[in-house]
Amino acid sequence: MNSKKYAVLLYPKFSLQEITCLTSYLALWFGETIEMLASEMKPYESEEGFRVLPTKTVDTAQPSDYACVILPGTINLFPAVYDDKLIDFLRKGKDTDTLFAAISSSPILLSKAGLLDGKDFTAGYFMQVTDVFPFIDKTHFVHKPVVESGNVITAIGMFFREYAERVLLTLGYDIGSDFMNTAGREYTESELTFYWTDEQYKEFLDELEEFLNTRS
Repeated sequence: MNSKKYAVLLYPKFSLQEITCLTSYLALWFGETIEMLASEMKPYESEEGFRVLPTKTVDTAQPSDYACVILPGTINLFPAVYDDKLIDFLRKGKDTDTLFAAISSSPILLSKAGLLDGKDFTAGYFMQVTDVFPFIDKTHFVHKPVVESGNVITAIGMFFREYAERVLLTLGYDIGSDFMNTAGREYTESELTFYWTDEQYKEFLDELEEFLNTRS
């Protein structure tokens, strides 16, 4: 259906579970090619323990090569957030027609790359993260399962089915009227807003400080 390929970005402890509804439909139902992109040509271990080898590195690819760049969530934000090669790759997509589909914690990477400037978005990270990283525009954070704004789709991790459905429909695929046979419901803002306890927040800040100290 689409002449371009598709890409999944890999980084340490990425979540396969959050994107496989989408990738399985693209690859198995529609026969599309999906490339695995990462900063280094080495195996990356998912949060489920699977080891995935990239197809190519981000410095040998352009976002405009792809109809859609898929960003899985990760339980360890720091390596991806501070991966300059990864962020530079995303930044190159700012003025392209490429669709960026980020779920769970990964919208933070789009924020850092400037791809969410002026765009409404959602994410599955804890809200204190927005206070730690000034490049996140809290005024455009929307408490909904899936948000589409321009060429960006963002989603909370638990809504991986709805995320896959929205991406596939936006890309123009015919997925029928009963995608994966689940019924949706409306969620309140409080149900979609997440906070750490004070102790968990302090632990996050301590881990961030330790991580940054190892880079200096």
